[in-house]
Amino acid sequence: MDFEVVILGSDANAYYMARCAYEAYGRKVKVISNAPMSFVNHSNIIDARYDNRLWDIDKFPLVLNEFVKDIDAKKIVCISSNETYARGLVTNKDKLDSRIVFNYVDLDFLESLMMKDLFYEKYKDSGFLPKTIIYDLNDELEIDFDFPIIIKPNDVIDFNHINFEGKKKIYKLNNMDEVNYTIDCFRKSSYKGKLIIQEYIPGDDSALFDGVVYCSSKGKCELFAFAQIGLQEHTAKMVGNAALLINGFSTNGYDKDVIMGFKEFMEKINFKGLAELDIKYDSRDGKYKILEINARQGRCSYYVTAAGYNLVKLVVDDLVYGKEKDFVLADKEVLLTYVPKRIIKKYVVNDEFKKKAMELYKAGKVVNPIIYKKDMPFKRILFLVRKHFRYFKDYKNGYWKY
Repeated sequence: MDFEVVILGSDANAYYMARCAYEAYGRKVKVISNAPMSFVNHSNIIDARYDNRLWDIDKFPLVLNEFVKDIDAKKIVCISSNETYARGLVTNKDKLDSRIVFNYVDLDFLESLMMKDLFYEKYKDSGFLPKTIIYDLNDELEIDFDFPIIIKPNDVIDFNHINFEGKKKIYKLNNMDEVNYTIDCFRKSSYKGKLIIQEYIPGDDSALFDGVVYCSSKGKCELFAFAQIGLQEHTAKMVGNAALLINGFSTNGYDKDVIMGFKEFMEKINFKGLAELDIKYDSRDGKYKILEINARQGRCSYYVTAAGYNLVKLVVDDLVYGKEKDFVLADKEVLLTYVPKRIIKKYVVNDEFKKKAMELYKAGKVVNPIIYKKDMPFKRILFLVRKHFRYFKDYKNGYWKY
């Protein structure tokens, strides 16, 4: 066999990337993760293994090499669903089975994206970033922009691996009392990194946009997709993740010049691999601001596959077959949703977006990344039904407010 695909992770991202591989090549997909999650459990299209040593950077190569040793393939294409596994691949590239291939930036570049202080310092003059303060927990704090403000952890990997009372992925704070309380929670926790403090860009969820890019192993941008978000997740641990979006559409007008500006930026910084850009439209100056760049596909990036460009096939064509492709803008209109239709009707604030979403629903141009008709064993159906109804509670009691 020319190649085999291995997905690292067990979250929704890992599931739909396995789905992409299955849709492209029609064979069961190998998945390895630190721990099981319901997204990949009870799947007919996934062969999943779990090993808690996988999050240990020093033991990572041993675990992965053991996993792939019996795979009969000339090349093994590894794709990560999160930063931890991407860093494991990049850090240990010289210790891995020689058949293993992947397309990620080098370690220094990867760290500059994962460690947000490095990212904001490196690209502060790009014109794409909001006002930002890098805050050390031992310093005095001075904020020179208006409330509300956003606070989020600088070290994503460390933050993901710990728990403490009041932990949230993103904090939106309205006054100094809330700021001081939040910082005190961080100080009392085992988190030792810095904090990112930013101006809050006003707007409901439809001010958020998602960009997905693929730059080949030779550094050429081959694909860009740009989608408007209608709803993000509203729970404390999930806010910041899109739950509903439309590719190839914007209530501000689908401006290809804006998209090409982001494409040129990614090429200028010599990015390689799949990336997700978290973007917000700032109505105050009419500009789109990058909130962060993830050096991997995002939780909702399956819409690119639904628009006709299979994410896994992009990587395989590059790394296995060495195909060089002309740039394409993936602008086919597709509605991607994790949430039920009733949630869309009730909680989407932007009426124009809601109208378009309902039109796409009626036309059948809608996809849910984790609902795959060819993968519906009974236990998986139970998981999906529970998740469907849990969304009503999540939005009713939602933490995130505009």
